[in-house]
Amino acid sequence: MATANTAPKTVMQRLLDGVEKVGNMVPHPVIIFLILIGIVIVLSAVLGAFGAAVSYDRINPDTHQIETASTEIRSLLNVEGIRFLYASLIPNFMSFTAVGLMIAAMIGAGVAEESGLVTALIRKLVIVSPRWALTYILAFVGILASIAADAGYLVLIPLAGVAYLAVGRHPLAGLALGFAAVAGAFTVNMLIKPLDAVLVEFTNDAARLVDPARSIGLASNVWFSIASVIFLTFIIAFITDRMISPRLGDYKPEAAADGSIPDQGATLSEQESRGLRFALYGLIGLLVVFLLLTLPSGAPLRNPETGELIGNSPFMNGLIALIMLMFLVTGWTYGIGAGTLRTLSEVIAAIEKSIKNMGGTIFLFFVLSQFVSYFTYTNIGTVMALSLSGALQAANIGALPLLIGFIVVVAIIDLLLTGAIAKWAIFAPVFVPLLMKLGVEPEAVLAAYRVGDSPMNAITPLNAYFALVVGFAQKYDKSAGVGTIVSLMLPYVVLMFVLWTALFAVWKALGLPWGL
Repeated sequence: MATANTAPKTVMQRLLDGVEKVGNMVPHPVIIFLILIGIVIVLSAVLGAFGAAVSYDRINPDTHQIETASTEIRSLLNVEGIRFLYASLIPNFMSFTAVGLMIAAMIGAGVAEESGLVTALIRKLVIVSPRWALTYILAFVGILASIAADAGYLVLIPLAGVAYLAVGRHPLAGLALGFAAVAGAFTVNMLIKPLDAVLVEFTNDAARLVDPARSIGLASNVWFSIASVIFLTFIIAFITDRMISPRLGDYKPEAAADGSIPDQGATLSEQESRGLRFALYGLIGLLVVFLLLTLPSGAPLRNPETGELIGNSPFMNGLIALIMLMFLVTGWTYGIGAGTLRTLSEVIAAIEKSIKNMGGTIFLFFVLSQFVSYFTYTNIGTVMALSLSGALQAANIGALPLLIGFIVVVAIIDLLLTGAIAKWAIFAPVFVPLLMKLGVEPEAVLAAYRVGDSPMNAITPLNAYFALVVGFAQKYDKSAGVGTIVSLMLPYVVLMFVLWTALFAVWKALGLPWGL
């Protein structure tokens, strides 16, 4: 990592430097996942031979009924396992949704970047924002980016790096800030998002095991979520300004992959200002179209059965399309106004350029998709999760300690199973009834799950976008690797987890309302 920081390093900085050095000694991410695939194959055969299995109650996602299930370790080296290894190669990759989301987002983002819109917007943000407020603005927007599902990984994180570079700060600090905000607070927002509908539905199914008349609404965690967004914004900004930026020091552009980083400039030219006006006109036109598609009763993008717009609706389920079109339309209209991207042929060339640059990432996703599929097939993660939850349930401790223990278990499992919905389908029928019998409302259990499920997303290599962040970092520092990202994210993960858990405990102890 390139820095020009001559001040004496603290013990924490030296520790993180050591983490980075060790982490960067590990092989290429593709090699890491190939090794992990080998470990999963061997481990599945060993555990399968010993008949490792566990029984539990779960929620059927189709019928929403509670059913007793038995999960056993499935070997990848028996006849069925070998068939799966051979036949699932292409289906594994085709069903890996991160690939489609990334390509769709980059279609629009490529046009916006090639036209100069991204650079102009960042410089405009830098010009109008006080220097001290930039970190807070990026952290806040990054947390709210989860409303667009995974699009925040593809848009906000690289923009944060560019924004930091524009004000003369180390771009890796901006990337770390963006990653912490997008991934580390993924389950909370100030708005209701599609994930909330699924989590609440599973919570209600589990609560009815104890009280058939008990249910919670979509806004059942809204007050805690809003408080968490504000709380985490300050924590992320504090860590960035007081720990990450001092450790990185000044940035050396010669460390970039191509040896230089273009000067972002301090003011907007006349062409850029004109381009931004055209982009605004394009954005207004696009929003008018989407308002016509969403606001009227019976509009095409509303839920055809319930009529709802926020929650389970075509609009929310296909929100990545809106993100793509916003960047595509505003990028092209900016290019027309600024004279940088006028014809359709130039737009297509910009898209091709952005997709071409993702070749390495797509190959990594191909290998990663195989690992995720094999790991899921073996049931190793499920058995581990249920074993830990069973041990916690048998601990026979009070409600608040049990809730905190639950948060810890969820965080540990999140290192291996990153899907919020899949984990909650397993945990909800175990912990919601258990804690309700101890007088804990289901809203509190769901809030605890949100706390445990988020911070580890920013450090686990099993996050589908972790490797993408490594690629973003290598744009500014060709020596950056897995260890670089882990060392940058470790302070965020530890402090966010500890302080957010403390906020939850205080909230619970004071009896504050979780939501509406």
